[in-house]
Amino acid sequence: MSTFHGFEMDSITGEPVRFSDYDGRVCLVVNVASACGLTPQYAGLRALHDEHEGRGLTVMGFPCNQFGRQEPGTNDEVLEFATTKYEVTFPMFAKIEVNGEGAAPLYRFLCEAAPNEDGTTAIPWNFTKFLVGRDGTVLRRYEPKVTPEQIAEDLAELL
Repeated sequence: MSTFHGFEMDSITGEPVRFSDYDGRVCLVVNVASACGLTPQYAGLRALHDEHEGRGLTVMGFPCNQFGRQEPGTNDEVLEFATTKYEVTFPMFAKIEVNGEGAAPLYRFLCEAAPNEDGTTAIPWNFTKFLVGRDGTVLRRYEPKVTPEQIAEDLAELL
């Protein structure tokens, strides 16, 4: 796939979602986990989404169990956790892999478009974030410990 808007992936409840539906929106793509020290970022991601959704931002959560098996649940369990504990309102997608031979094509695309500072492409941990512009261009990668509140500063010029 050569463009972000060309992807289609399953929502966490199993419906196909065409990323062309996000054309014209700024997207923040995040690999999430329910049992990670960074899991409280869910609250900041929800707040960021809720505050800026009307101005064109969509946060997109992709559960992944590749890091310390910190997302062991089923899609239904992940959704229940995220909506009950953190009142998540942003779109959540079916569990995926983000590294290795089984990596979702979306993540291969994102990682190639915005590699790590050292030029490698692997996702280092849960809550790595990618900022995608309204035209589908991958603008930036954020390391896991960068908080949603810090990312809000970058959104001012995009929204």
